[in-house]
Amino acid sequence: MAGVVYQDASCVYPGADSPAVDKLNLDIADGEFLVLVGPSGSGKSTALRMLAGLEEVSSGGIFIGDRDVTHLPPKDRDIAMVFQNYALYPHMTVAENMGFALKIAKVDKATISRRVEEAAKLLELTEYLGRKPKALSGGQRQRVAMGRAIVREPQVFLMDEPLSNLDAKLRVQTRTQIASLQRRLGTTTVYVTHDQVEAMTMGDRVAVIKDGLLQQCDTPRGMYEKPANVFVAGFIGSPAMNLVEVPIVDGGVQLDGLVVPVSREALSQATAGGASSLTIGIRPESFDLVGDPEGAIAMEVHLVEELGADAFAYTNAHVGDRDVDMILRVDARAVPLKGDTLYAKPHGHETHLFSSSTGERLEIQD
Repeated sequence: MAGVVYQDASCVYPGADSPAVDKLNLDIADGEFLVLVGPSGSGKSTALRMLAGLEEVSSGGIFIGDRDVTHLPPKDRDIAMVFQNYALYPHMTVAENMGFALKIAKVDKATISRRVEEAAKLLELTEYLGRKPKALSGGQRQRVAMGRAIVREPQVFLMDEPLSNLDAKLRVQTRTQIASLQRRLGTTTVYVTHDQVEAMTMGDRVAVIKDGLLQQCDTPRGMYEKPANVFVAGFIGSPAMNLVEVPIVDGGVQLDGLVVPVSREALSQATAGGASSLTIGIRPESFDLVGDPEGAIAMEVHLVEELGADAFAYTNAHVGDRDVDMILRVDARAVPLKGDTLYAKPHGHETHLFSSSTGERLEIQD
């Protein structure tokens, strides 16, 4: 087992105007499950492939344990990768697929058989060892790909969106299995996904990447409660955080009929460049519905999304001289109707403020 360190690691593709990954610094602990998440084209898969040795590191370095692997070929890095399309050999049985890398490495047959059987038992694949991939479901193929990585007993597992080909229900089930398996094995794991719910439910820590730049790396709870900037705030959480630019007034910021208090330090920092507004962030679940419009935000309901235990109202609120869309969680047993007006107040300690110019987080008064 070993940790992983990205040290100012960059990757620039030939002919590109900007790096696909730009001076990435990450320290992944031994045995940690780290998730790289970001929108399509953010550079997360490139960062993973740099660690695998499949993309050239243009500058900086990558270390596995105490070894500098920056320029080592993939076969010498002691990593195992699980791909999006599983990459199974169709003419081989499950057992042959799982043991193939060991066979190429000239490991003796008895050891290969033992490791394959152990991995198959761990993944509940024992009864399928004689089958070929075409006779397996998508979830079973995914487990075979996991088994092929496990039998190699690498220092690091690398997983590139391994659940994207599964249906929604199986994806939820399988992500739980992968997270549980990783904790049992204790192998350092770097996992790439574009699905922020997947990232939040699986990772010990989550690293958010946008345009090749690391935006924030924190525990799922830490990132949810204190997003570092507007991008992370809008990306992490489902449904997304409500983000609205609001004017600065005496003592805070004005949000419809409500003044949200802001510390002098935060206001001073925000207005240093002459700004007259801030961006306020409120999660859909951070509102209380009230009967009195005084000191509340008035929201007109356009759509209600009912999800069984939860329901979310998609509304329109008037802020300053414009209308903005806002989402709030409502009682699933008493959902409002289209056209209803709701009056809501945000929980003060769950309100987030960001600089309108830089997008960086500002602290507000408790």
